[in-house]
Amino acid sequence: MTAWAAEATQKAAEGPHPGPFYTDPEFLVAVAFILLVALVFKRGVVLITTALDARANTISRRIEDATKLHEEAQDLLASYERKQRQAEKDAGDIIDRARAEAGLLAEKAAKDLEESLDRQERMAAERIAQAEAQALKDVRDSAIDLAVEAARRLLAEKIPQDKADDMIDDAIEELPDKLH
Repeated sequence: MTAWAAEATQKAAEGPHPGPFYTDPEFLVAVAFILLVALVFKRGVVLITTALDARANTISRRIEDATKLHEEAQDLLASYERKQRQAEKDAGDIIDRARAEAGLLAEKAAKDLEESLDRQERMAAERIAQAEAQALKDVRDSAIDLAVEAARRLLAEKIPQDKADDMIDDAIEELPDKLH
């Protein structure tokens, strides 16, 4: 190469070369330079387009993945919104049922309370009736006791002893007939 450059320098010093243009060393250098630039450019373009294609494919895949993720997220969001609406509906149904049950329980409690009060009232009335009956019995027993005592005193004062003994004997004999 240095020899070629030296020869080119010598020929340039001699003057214009009288031959075809393609034998001129400047032309050959220019052609070599253009070929070198073309090869480098072609290789560079291939490398750059390959890198850009790879980058474009990567970006395209990422966009597709992002689109899929977005669609999945939208589906998941829709699913959760449906579940939320269903949960709200179920909660409303539960509240309605609880209110209905509370109303039924309140009615039942009121009915049970009323029945309990009626039962207590009946029991109180029965106790009162029993107390009245016992009081009447006690008054009768007292009246009978007083009447017997009064009759005994009266008889003791008015009837002679031998006649009283006969009356007692007669009453004892009649007693079995009156008990049956």
